[in-house]
Amino acid sequence: MTDIKRLSTTDADYQTRIADLLAWESVSDDRVAQTVAEIIRAVRARGDAALIDYTSRFDRWTPASGADLELPLSRLEQAWNAIPSDQRAALEHAAERIGAYAEHQKLSGWSYREPDGTLLGQQVTPLERAGLYVPGGKAAYPSSVLMNAIPAKVAGVGELIMVVPTPDGELNDLVLAAAHVCGVDRVFAIGGAQAVAALAYGTERVPGVDKIVGPGNIYVATAKRAVFGQVGIDMVAGPSEILVICDGATDPDWIAMDLFSQAEHDEDAQSILVSWDAEFLERVAASIDKLLPTMERREIIAAALSARGALIQARNLDDAIEVANFIAPEHLELSLEDPETVAARIRHAGAIFMGRYTAEALGDYCAGPNHVLPTSRTARFSSPLGVYDFQKRSSLIMVSRSGSATLSRTASVLARGEGLTAHARSAEYRAEDKS
Repeated sequence: MTDIKRLSTTDADYQTRIADLLAWESVSDDRVAQTVAEIIRAVRARGDAALIDYTSRFDRWTPASGADLELPLSRLEQAWNAIPSDQRAALEHAAERIGAYAEHQKLSGWSYREPDGTLLGQQVTPLERAGLYVPGGKAAYPSSVLMNAIPAKVAGVGELIMVVPTPDGELNDLVLAAAHVCGVDRVFAIGGAQAVAALAYGTERVPGVDKIVGPGNIYVATAKRAVFGQVGIDMVAGPSEILVICDGATDPDWIAMDLFSQAEHDEDAQSILVSWDAEFLERVAASIDKLLPTMERREIIAAALSARGALIQARNLDDAIEVANFIAPEHLELSLEDPETVAARIRHAGAIFMGRYTAEALGDYCAGPNHVLPTSRTARFSSPLGVYDFQKRSSLIMVSRSGSATLSRTASVLARGEGLTAHARSAEYRAEDKS
């Protein structure tokens, strides 16, 4: 029988147990932080030479020069032509849907004029250059390319730089094909903290960017945290999560597989089911035991379910909603009869999947909304990656002559109250102008 925790919101120790279940320390330990700091210093000091050294050490191949770190765009086109036609069709279909959704997110500038002619508003501009980190190594994620590159392109980012590790010098054609279909501008075969440092500070070959997005391992996440301030970052993401609320009327095999879909990412992933139907929870537990032996990544799934998975019995739907709002999950499935009504009551979730036929996996690849989502309860205060993450807002202020007389008096009083005389006099000069 699968070792998955059983909780009930009526248990006396429920609050303690749920807090322990959700606990996740995303901050790396001192050893990782020290290693990352050394890598960043080396890349800043030695540029491409440091990238070559780290590539040789960690990825087990040695570029002859900094120029060898960059892949020509023709290599992306070659990959596009090399992959099977069904993969090309899938990439195009997913890219089309992600792009269509992203178009709805574009921010526009606005302004208004006050009666005295003063203009106030907001101007929206795209980032000049963004960096996209794409994981390599154990797994390749073309979907990450689509989800990070397409919103940047829709936003109008001037240049999109992709970095991807290539262990043993091996390139993944599906990842490169995804970069081709997205119109990525430049691609470098580098990874790890050294790639993040290169994007943040620039080297002889790698241009510095304004913002770095994309997932990675603990070294990548630590490096992104370290360079924040020099550049923007999307988020420091934790392990994948799914929370399913079900009324007991969905096929338990479906729900079990939905839980597996996140648990198979890695041993730290979190899969939780909440229902007020005790019998249904047991049916899902039986489905887990039945289906787990058929999974290719069954050891990883079993470890994740044992360490951080749970079946939670709630009192009723209202109680289940409160559980969801407390957990603030990355992915929330509402496998219910009337999911839209319930969705309106959800305050904290990265993405909400409504209805029995909306598998979370569809959101990972091709539904349209972004799969880069807040984890580890950060959905309480943050949002999915979107076009708005690649746009900046500048305030517009143009004060008319008559408006200046009024505003200058107010500014003068407040500035003198703060002891900032130059501020006050700067405003007063305009108010006293008789020309």
